[in-house]
Amino acid sequence: MKENDLNSAQDDLEARLRERLLLTRPVAGDRLMLADATMLAAIDGSRVLTPNERQALAGSPLTLRRFRQLSLERHAAPRPAANDPEWTGSHGMLRAASTAEALEALVTDDGHWTLHFLPRDGGWQVILSLSAEAPFAARLLREQPQLRVIDGGGAIILQGRLDADGECERAWPFATAPASHFQLYGAGFAVEPVAP
Repeated sequence: MKENDLNSAQDDLEARLRERLLLTRPVAGDRLMLADATMLAAIDGSRVLTPNERQALAGSPLTLRRFRQLSLERHAAPRPAANDPEWTGSHGMLRAASTAEALEALVTDDGHWTLHFLPRDGGWQVILSLSAEAPFAARLLREQPQLRVIDGGGAIILQGRLDADGECERAWPFATAPASHFQLYGAGFAVEPVAP
């Protein structure tokens, strides 16, 4: 066996031992410190953990184990090719510029979905619209799957099926204004298919 192979095997063993030690160390009163939606957004790169969230993750073996499990599940899931019209979800964030005045719209990072916010009867109406240029638009309009929009904390903002125009709408379900609500929950949101 070559020296490089021995060093590589030893480095791998040391990394596994460090991981095992980190994941199994006991912490009194340990509990899950971050929502799955927050950790999934960090895993797929649509949201960076804040310093406080990173500290909570590092300080809670239970949360760290859940993060590891979510990461393993995400990376084990088959990834569609770039030209494959399969869609498994889209993420977006409230940008700093969106907070200057009343929030009118949010767009997912991939540009395929837009959330519109319209004032209505002292509240707001939220409308999810699918871009006609999305590679999976024809399939979603044809199959009419159940969709939902969740905030960074995992609460459902909107759930339903797209109409013939590629839209789904409902009354804004929260007491706080849309911009304030998103700021309270990490400024993120996701559009995803509802599992059957």
